[in-house]
Amino acid sequence: MKQLDYIVVGLGIAGISFCEQLKANNRSFIVFDDASQKSSTVAGGLYNPVVLKRFTAVWKSEAQLDLALPMYANLEEELQVKLDYKIPVYRKFASLEEQNNWFSASDNPSLARFLSPTIVKNSNPYIDAPFGFGEVLHTGRIDVRTMIEAYKLDLRKSGVLVEGSFTYETLQMESDKMQYKGFQASHIVFSEGFGVTKNPYFKDLPLNPAKGELLVIYAPELNMEFVLKAGVFLIPLEDDRYIVGATYEWKELTNTVSDKAKNTLLDKLKKLIDCPFEVVNQLAGVRPTVKDRRPLVGRHDIHKHMYVLNGLGTRGVMIGPYVAKQLYEYIEHSQPLEMDIDIARFKL
Repeated sequence: MKQLDYIVVGLGIAGISFCEQLKANNRSFIVFDDASQKSSTVAGGLYNPVVLKRFTAVWKSEAQLDLALPMYANLEEELQVKLDYKIPVYRKFASLEEQNNWFSASDNPSLARFLSPTIVKNSNPYIDAPFGFGEVLHTGRIDVRTMIEAYKLDLRKSGVLVEGSFTYETLQMESDKMQYKGFQASHIVFSEGFGVTKNPYFKDLPLNPAKGELLVIYAPELNMEFVLKAGVFLIPLEDDRYIVGATYEWKELTNTVSDKAKNTLLDKLKKLIDCPFEVVNQLAGVRPTVKDRRPLVGRHDIHKHMYVLNGLGTRGVMIGPYVAKQLYEYIEHSQPLEMDIDIARFKL
């Protein structure tokens, strides 16, 4: 029986963020992952501290970025891959009224760091934006797919990744330990994304999952070097490719792509750009969103060495490191969780 500090189940953004906490604090762990959850690997990966629909600050955005960006920089160095692409986000204005609302928001002290007060004029002949754009500062894109693939490879080399389904009925719980398939650990953390709905210990949490789909297009004439938000996000990749996303579907919760989502995205895209393009890929995944748009973090009511780290929603690359640190400090140092993220908020 191999003795460990932690068992981690799931290796998306949440799982990686928590593993980074464990590595930074010299805790031993094993990860179980079956690659069944696709929300992290199909994520656009944007970190953007502003809710562009309403020109308001994202919850805890400064604190999140202060933790997230150093973590991704550290991962780039450790894994020898490029992950963090610094790129501005432009919000297309639909009217003079939206311009004025932007100016008002940029005067707000909580947003002044992130909103440029200067209107960016449109110089791209293939984009319809007569009222110009507002520029969000301190933004970028994390290549989540590359991060997960490289992280898995690193864990395989270290012998701490077991690939395959986690069978809950095999888990044995003692007063101060967990046993599972030859491993004994002091704590177990479930970071399974939408897969938590099949977890007998946490399946009753109020997850409000939303399927999201995105397209990847090839548009060699567009020459756009910023992220554009206007009904959809248009995110530049390398080699004249762009991500177009994303959709929300609340009923058909599968990882299968659909013509309905494709047509919805294409209709919005064609209203935004006017140049030849080709759809080269379509991806789908189910986001683990929560009804109050806050993560699900905390300890099981009965099993005191069992924890959940889930519900990162659409801003996982920003919030993942923040909540992972909170959970680690809660487990190891009894630091209380913020009530906004503690699963106890649903039992009050």
